[in-house]
Amino acid sequence: MSDVRHVLVLPDRDAAEEAAEALGRRFGLDEEPRLVRDALAGEDDAEDAQWLVVLRDEHERLDPAELDEFAGEWDGWREEP
Repeated sequence: MSDVRHVLVLPDRDAAEEAAEALGRRFGLDEEPRLVRDALAGEDDAEDAQWLVVLRDEHERLDPAELDEFAGEWDGWREEP
């Protein structure tokens, strides 16, 4: 097994939470995605934070292009490794 991870960058917490729920339904994930607040450099205000949805993909069965399209539904993107 590998330790492949995918990171989706989303504009706010609400989008990240909604996307995390939808990921499980759409892709049949074995494990819950992890949500991480990513404050922009030099900003302390929570309004200026992006949210990351981190997915483990041990079996490398998730298609990066599909994940990028999925993140776009919430005005986000998939971070390239």
